[in-house]
Amino acid sequence: MSTVDKQLEDVKATIDEEVPRRISVSDVTYEGPELVIYTRDPKEFAANSDLVRRLASKLRKRITVRPDPDVLAPPAEAEEAIRELIPEEAGVMDLDFHADTGEVVVQAQKPGVVIGRRGSTLREITQEVGWTPEVVRTPPIESSTVENVRNFLKQEREDRRDILERVGRQIHREPMSDDEYVRITTLGCCREVGRAAFILSTPDTRILIDCGNKPGANGEQPYLDIPEAFGAGTNGIDAVVLTHAHLDHSALVPLLFEYGYDGPIYCTEPTRDLMGLLTLDHLDTAADDGRTPPYDSEMVREAIKHTIPLEYGDVTDIAPDIKLTLHNAGHILGSSVCHFHVGDGLYNVAFSGDIHYDDTRLFDGAVNDFPRVETLVLESTYGGRNDYQTDQEDSERKLKQIIQNAYDRNGKVLIPTFAVGRSQELMLVLEEAMRNGDIPEMPVHLDGMIWEATAVHTTYPEYLRDGLQDRIFDEDKNPFLADRFNPIDGDDEEREEIADGDSCIILSTSGMLTGGPVMSWLDQLGPDPDSTLTFVDYQAEGTLGKRIQRGIDEVPVSGSGRNEKVPLEMTVETVDGFSGHADRQGLENFVKTMNPRPEKILCVHGDESATQDLSSSLYHDQNIRTFAPENLETFRFR
Repeated sequence: MSTVDKQLEDVKATIDEEVPRRISVSDVTYEGPELVIYTRDPKEFAANSDLVRRLASKLRKRITVRPDPDVLAPPAEAEEAIRELIPEEAGVMDLDFHADTGEVVVQAQKPGVVIGRRGSTLREITQEVGWTPEVVRTPPIESSTVENVRNFLKQEREDRRDILERVGRQIHREPMSDDEYVRITTLGCCREVGRAAFILSTPDTRILIDCGNKPGANGEQPYLDIPEAFGAGTNGIDAVVLTHAHLDHSALVPLLFEYGYDGPIYCTEPTRDLMGLLTLDHLDTAADDGRTPPYDSEMVREAIKHTIPLEYGDVTDIAPDIKLTLHNAGHILGSSVCHFHVGDGLYNVAFSGDIHYDDTRLFDGAVNDFPRVETLVLESTYGGRNDYQTDQEDSERKLKQIIQNAYDRNGKVLIPTFAVGRSQELMLVLEEAMRNGDIPEMPVHLDGMIWEATAVHTTYPEYLRDGLQDRIFDEDKNPFLADRFNPIDGDDEEREEIADGDSCIILSTSGMLTGGPVMSWLDQLGPDPDSTLTFVDYQAEGTLGKRIQRGIDEVPVSGSGRNEKVPLEMTVETVDGFSGHADRQGLENFVKTMNPRPEKILCVHGDESATQDLSSSLYHDQNIRTFAPENLETFRFR
């Protein structure tokens, strides 16, 4: 008998001691980080609301209770009862029954109403029909990404359950070594922006944090072939943790499955969906540019199938000696500061991912309050000594003035921007400005993946600021549904018509001009001196956006047999303050107010001067031991 099987026998014995004799427990198993209890008496479990809580506390496990299939009410009978129990205002759209796990997926416009106060309605449902309800939100804006992910996971339920059981046994295996150490190896994004990737390792476990590409560079991947990563074979990696979905952190996650990785990916639910959206688009862009895609779409589906979504604040076992907790990073939808608790109080490490410390229109600022942190791995994108951005109010005022000036010339305003995060922030600014009469009413055209990414945002309003959540729930006040927003479906004829028409605002990907539909807009609007190209996002070294900021007066265009340059006669403006990254002051404040104070800080994800400037400042001003590591360095902490 394996140690895991013996452990499960002991767990079942403990459960049998704790539950009343009238409640049967037929089986106990691990699925991912959760302990799953099967019972012929799901109604009794539901009636004893504190029972699962007591068991979770005693066993120190996350627990899910599932009914044996033969004690469930027939789906037709159960659906009628469930619809009677759920208030009409919840807007239930669909019920999907899965007899193999005893779960019923309830899709509703207002999941909170389905759940009820402290889960009361969910317990009533189980008490009435035996089925275990799982609630998902009906997106206010139809999202093909969300629908495709949900349908795919539904089709792959059996495979996914096998994956979760295998992962569960791996997590709960006995430690194999008596040694104690914690190491971090840098595989990318050190003294550079992009290709984020780190290995967190112990004698028993290796965790890969992020796996992104480098903006504006061809083929520059993280150093995945070293022995500390995949050079020793894919079986050496126990788990992948993804801080957020931007491609410089997620683009090469599907490539891991091409290498043979078959383990879990931990991230938030919106990060999972956005990773699918952005990586599939990454493949399309590579093909359009004549480059060989690094993997195929099947690997994206594998990544999605292996994802285990976590909510902010949930402490989760991801290895025998590592617990993971995700916290809001304030950067984009679902972005996370990842906190790792290693061993039995041995060591704690937090990876900031990309953070925004102050509140924005979309998100609350990044969380920096933890039970313990000895080492912080901190992004330094704007860590340079002069990297201070204007505050949001001044930035919005400048943007509105730029738009007014272009309107007065009957010109257009072209804003290259990332589909996820900055686009939605800008949409909120523009919607309010036009509603209040601060700028003239005009169309706002959304090109690339912006509308689809916006739909994903409205699917997960619980990740947005409270006031914005309330507006999204009210169809008449949902700012993203304003009439002035016009999604473009990729039709060049429509682009030409807009370029020849009246004043308008165009939001288009990609944010650094590394490809995508924005290149078509540059082709058409570049020679127009009445129009304005406005940068609101970070422009990495080596990108076309950075070269334009530095003053080049012509831009390359290609496609349809063309490969030439067009003059850039548009006015070029840069508006600071809209970045999803904390500026120098925000990074310093994040550390200064961090609780508890870290002993060591690794400054990463910034160019060489930014990481060294921030590292030096934090050392001198806050008396913390700091490093500005290079790629392929390993730090041992215990």
